[in-house]
Amino acid sequence: MTGPLTIQRVPRAFDAALGEEALNAVSDITPEQGELIAGAAGSSPYLKGLIEREREWLPQALQQPDQALADVMAAAKALPPDQLKPGLRQAKRQMALLTALADLAGAWPLEKVTAALTDFGALAADVAAKAEIAALIRRGKLPGMGPDDVETAAGMIILAMGKMGAHELNYSSDIDLIVLFDETRFDPDDFYDARHGMVRATRNFCATLSDKTADGYVFRTDLRLRPDPAVTPVCMAAEAAERYYESLGRTWERAAYIKARPCAGDLAAGQRFLDTLRPFVWRRHLDFAAIQDAHDMRLRIRENKGTGGTLAIPGHDMKLGQGGIREIEFFTQTRQLIAGGRDPDLRVRGTVPGLAALAQKGWVPQEVADKLTDHYRAHREVEHRIQMVHDSQTHKVPQSQDGIDRVACLMGIDSAELAADLTCRLTEVHELTEGFFAPGSSTQAPVKEAEFDQNVLARWPTYPALRSQRGARIFERLKPELLSRLSKTAKPDEALQALDGFLSGLPAGVQLFSLFEANPHLIDLLVDIVGTSHALAGHLSRNAAVFDAVIGGSFFDDWPGQAALQAELSQALEQEADYETQLDYARRWCKEWHFRIGVHHLRGLIDGAQAGQQYSELATAVIAAILPCVVEQFAKKHGPAPGRGAAVLGMGSIGAGRINSQSDLDMIVIYDPQDQDMSDGPRPLATRTYYARFTQALITALSAPMSQGRLYEVDMRLRPSGNQGPVATSWASFTNYQQNEAWVWEHLALTRARVVAGVAGLAHDIESFRADFLKQPDDREKVLREVAEMRARLAAAKAPAGIWDAKNGPGRMMDIELAAETGALLSGVAQRDVKSGLDGAVVAGLLGVAQAQTLKDCYDLCWSVQCAARLLSGKVIEADKIGDAGAAFLCRATGFEQVEQLQAALQESYTTAAGIIGSVIKEGKNAAQ
Repeated sequence: MTGPLTIQRVPRAFDAALGEEALNAVSDITPEQGELIAGAAGSSPYLKGLIEREREWLPQALQQPDQALADVMAAAKALPPDQLKPGLRQAKRQMALLTALADLAGAWPLEKVTAALTDFGALAADVAAKAEIAALIRRGKLPGMGPDDVETAAGMIILAMGKMGAHELNYSSDIDLIVLFDETRFDPDDFYDARHGMVRATRNFCATLSDKTADGYVFRTDLRLRPDPAVTPVCMAAEAAERYYESLGRTWERAAYIKARPCAGDLAAGQRFLDTLRPFVWRRHLDFAAIQDAHDMRLRIRENKGTGGTLAIPGHDMKLGQGGIREIEFFTQTRQLIAGGRDPDLRVRGTVPGLAALAQKGWVPQEVADKLTDHYRAHREVEHRIQMVHDSQTHKVPQSQDGIDRVACLMGIDSAELAADLTCRLTEVHELTEGFFAPGSSTQAPVKEAEFDQNVLARWPTYPALRSQRGARIFERLKPELLSRLSKTAKPDEALQALDGFLSGLPAGVQLFSLFEANPHLIDLLVDIVGTSHALAGHLSRNAAVFDAVIGGSFFDDWPGQAALQAELSQALEQEADYETQLDYARRWCKEWHFRIGVHHLRGLIDGAQAGQQYSELATAVIAAILPCVVEQFAKKHGPAPGRGAAVLGMGSIGAGRINSQSDLDMIVIYDPQDQDMSDGPRPLATRTYYARFTQALITALSAPMSQGRLYEVDMRLRPSGNQGPVATSWASFTNYQQNEAWVWEHLALTRARVVAGVAGLAHDIESFRADFLKQPDDREKVLREVAEMRARLAAAKAPAGIWDAKNGPGRMMDIELAAETGALLSGVAQRDVKSGLDGAVVAGLLGVAQAQTLKDCYDLCWSVQCAARLLSGKVIEADKIGDAGAAFLCRATGFEQVEQLQAALQESYTTAAGIIGSVIKEGKNAAQ
């Protein structure tokens, strides 16, 4: 803004005579400016004193307020050490006067007022701290530091906390600081001398700001937010602070660090420190346990400050009282703590920007965010006017009528209007926030525990998840709701047993129970899962954090596709600098999407074929996103990959683009070294050794159990020469082997191969070779003879485990897949799926059109049973052990009304398919002969 201060409103003078005195002290002002000055001075003794003291400076400041603000900041920054105390105090007077008049006039919005105060606070702290550091360096009290180190304060880190960190400093605020120092700047032998110097500098610069002199004070400083302030020095090593937060940090400290920012001293070191605390502040899971922590803090504040009870405007605390500023801040920060670990967009410092971000991401209704934002700004304006009267660090509405009248006059309204507006706003804030922290109890009729097996209920407290006092307390609040939902199921006793199995396998409960308490609708999903799918329930017990994904808002949206998944995971991994952190993140991410597919299948949102495709696309996205991380990590030790690099060839089910919830991944790693014999890195390796170890690193990245479990089991046995061959295959060796040495079964496997990740040029060459190779004419007699022998060996080696084993045995999945691969190989079909292979068998004269369609139908039924069975139990099901809910899901997934009908259809399918394949292979073999 350029030009004179824009006056949109003016305060009224509580004492017109005092206002007139201040007006007479200032010359060269406009009538509007005079009205502003008279109103401010007539209601605020503090502002009257400032006006009279700065009467020479004020007229020009009102003519060019933005320039005046910049001039005050520049003058403060340029102060010589011997003028620091009086100079900063004069700057504070001018800053306080200018911001107050701009605020009262409505010329500056709240955000500009608080930003001006905050920026001056940061500048004052920086100037004062560096002056002390410079003095210590001149006296040789900071070992190893010289004049050039003053600019970075010799590693002193000054973190702005609370309102100062969020650029929300109030009008008469103290400033909350945490002061640390970067101990790595000093020789270890000098640590204690350095710490002693830093402690002295901290005390001195805080005194420079807070001591009251004839010129006033700059800012009251508060250092009590540092770790364990009762026993720690006012300035401590950053490494010691980090250890404290990692081992002892509490929820209120996590909330405090939402707003933390480096404001003075060594800004780069300050940001590095905050980066190290990111895992402490922002938890990877949805942290609904923070709600109880925040609620407990609110209750303690109310008890300690006496701010509970009924709402009364005189004496009401606008910050800590019912419906006050802190309620809005707690509401916002707690929501940020819950979800900010998963969504970096929520990690904003300011209260208003925080509400906006939460609303945009669906964590807070837009209407609620808008109302709280409006109330927050209004509350802060009232707070500022309360403080303007006497420059008091108070947030309480005055008790006396005269005091209330002064505040109302500064706002340009009468006291009745002020009281009515405050009552309305405070009440609505309380209503909007209280339900979040302390939701009302359910109105539904309680369920009698006696209706359930008491032996089951009695053993729950012995489970690991319920052994902690906090977990048990939350669960006791949750149990009536759980039992109520169980009582509404078709078979409550069976559902209770399923829930009991889930609870017994749960290693910890606080976070999950808090999640359910805050989102009761999830209990229905839990009961549905544990009562239907033992495999999915077991997965939940071990990975309860996957429930977080359900809260995200898009859990039941349409499938995004492999490209979108890969882009999302790749982007997230790029933001993690640590390799193990990348792998752990990938595991968490994959489990959530894996869980999503299972729930969608269980709920009938997708069928078995869609589930198989989605599981495959998920695995492909994971491999493609993980591979660059492995490449980069391996290159750090051994240099970039020699030649063109490597590609991952998916085989079997992953190659064909359809896997189930329990599938492992069949892979071959192919590399092209071109003419390079060695890598070029810190520890160079011969090319063959390089790629062999790289492949092992990739397998480890995918299959090693870490803190978040494993991603997939990996099977490399389909590589050339199987387990006897090298773990990674060169491009030249692979093509030579396929053309000259490979067995027929390996050519059959090639019909389903697909490059899932790796160097684009090599991937293109591999696919071109595969397609061209399959077009070459094969020895039909040899193929059919070996297929017949292979089919016999499979039948002997893998007898079916019963009627529900849809995979192994004549006429079942593997048998039909073998027929499809044979058709693809003899017809040169490049497509990898079973149906295309069966169409190829028609082209090759092995099958009639009707026979091919029959096999397709049989395969669809087998796949539906297989995919559902893996989701239900993780293995071949036993129909009498999957329960009514499991049986209902199995029938729904396959399109039958009763299990007996499905069983009969399976038996008929196996017999029919086996007959077709047996006759075709035998007749084809005889015809070839």
